[in-house]
Amino acid sequence: MTTALRSIKSLAPLLDRVLVQRIKAEAKTTGGIFLPESAVKELNEAKVLAVGPGGLDKDGKRIACGVKPGDKVLIPQYGGSPIKVQEEEYHLFRDHEILAKINE
Repeated sequence: MTTALRSIKSLAPLLDRVLVQRIKAEAKTTGGIFLPESAVKELNEAKVLAVGPGGLDKDGKRIACGVKPGDKVLIPQYGGSPIKVQEEEYHLFRDHEILAKINE
């Protein structure tokens, strides 16, 4: 299921959900050769755009998400909820589905 929105800024994740955009793979090799789109694989890296306030534990206390907007993260190849805004595609993942945070 894909949802169409006018602007990604109008989307605020709820609870422990995280809005990410996949980082596009380079279409050019280090030698300067341009690759066709069919040869470029999707990366599992993404940039965090927005984060919900966090989930609730069994006592009703808020548990903050482990990432913040601007972080680079490693996401699963499949999963998440796709969201399409014009020609761009974004994904919503739960905080616990994010595999790792990439420190640079």
